[in-house]
Amino acid sequence: MSLEEQFKEAQERVNKLSRRPSDLQLLELYSFFKQATVGDATGKRPGAFDFKARAKWDAWKQREGLSREEAMRLYIESVERLEAEFN
Repeated sequence: MSLEEQFKEAQERVNKLSRRPSDLQLLELYSFFKQATVGDATGKRPGAFDFKARAKWDAWKQREGLSREEAMRLYIESVERLEAEFN
């Protein structure tokens, strides 16, 4: 199975976890997903009062320079860790 197929499969599996990941775990998944699908963070950093958008943008920005392939691998590994923890 190609890395792209594994990545898509992991996206489906994450929605079938037995419970909701923590906010930090969700931010990790989001940041790897965005880096894998969009690349480096773009646009202005959201304002201080938009806490959720700012946290998501900051998490994504931390992945700057990470290759698409490495971001996909790390996303897959994160999903596997969550599956092991929750199931």
